[in-house]
Amino acid sequence: MTALRDLTTMRVGGTPASLKVCGTREDLIASTDELWRSGEDWLILSGGSNLVAADDLSALNVIAVATKGIERMGKGPRGGELFRVQAGENWDAFVATTVSLGLAGIEAMSGIPGLVGAAPVQNIGAYGQELSDSLVAIEFFDYAEHEVVVLQAAKLGLGYRTSAIKAGRTGLVTWVELELFDRDGLSAPLTAGQVAADLDVELGAQVPIIDVRNSVLKLRASKGMVLNPADPDSVSCGSFFTNPIVSDRFARTLPSDAPRWETEVDEGRTVKLSAAWLIEHAGIGKGFALPGSHAAVSGKHTLAITNRGGATAQEVRELAEFIQARVSNQFGLILVPEPNFVGF
Repeated sequence: MTALRDLTTMRVGGTPASLKVCGTREDLIASTDELWRSGEDWLILSGGSNLVAADDLSALNVIAVATKGIERMGKGPRGGELFRVQAGENWDAFVATTVSLGLAGIEAMSGIPGLVGAAPVQNIGAYGQELSDSLVAIEFFDYAEHEVVVLQAAKLGLGYRTSAIKAGRTGLVTWVELELFDRDGLSAPLTAGQVAADLDVELGAQVPIIDVRNSVLKLRASKGMVLNPADPDSVSCGSFFTNPIVSDRFARTLPSDAPRWETEVDEGRTVKLSAAWLIEHAGIGKGFALPGSHAAVSGKHTLAITNRGGATAQEVRELAEFIQARVSNQFGLILVPEPNFVGF
């Protein structure tokens, strides 16, 4: 049977007790329901790009999502164009499709690995855009109730790299609805300084959508964040830690050169910090590895942990915990991993 190391971008993970690939929505729901009712340990596997699977998975049963389909549903609630996308569609391929149609809204999320169904769980985002900006609704098979429901985006508790699903509402996303906009071939106003600088325009400018996609793909590739068989730095989960969000008071205890961005939440003003800066200034540089380990910090970007060839899941975990400890000792905060850990 196929091991999860062959199905995940980190290339770690043992062989599960069972693995079923579901290519239709009906089979996906029926097979998931049967597995849930069995009482056995289970995992719904999407693209495997946000997952660190343990080396021993002999008690785990896996359902792999492989459903396909992109439907244009007409006008969305804000007057844009509504798409319904099945969970097994490749995210970046869908972005490329919308860019080719001249529709704006997700172009800055080009190059993010994984499948569409996993996107709401993490509320994926990059370079100034988040899925929550475009998400309208999802179809959700609820684990607790064993029923299929349609959930509006406002009911999903979407926040920075989180959602009500990630926070504990267990279930399966079967399809996603997104609303995108025709701005005469132009992008949404740019809010990412790196993209604006690369394109030599001001923040807030609107440029051809394809230019944004190409810029983002170039920037991600320079950091090893685009899957490339020839690039060992891309054998990863992408960004391994979220950027911490802390109180303004705590942020003022950090060195003045620490990058920070003010944010607004219900509790008042907070500050988002750079996890990469914290890692580097805790003494962990690009390419760092623990002695004898095949897991290492990316040689291009300190926010990624990579498999340099033959790494075990335990080695990845040990490196992540070492980084957390160093940052905690240096700055008094604990970095939160982005990927899900399964089977540990």
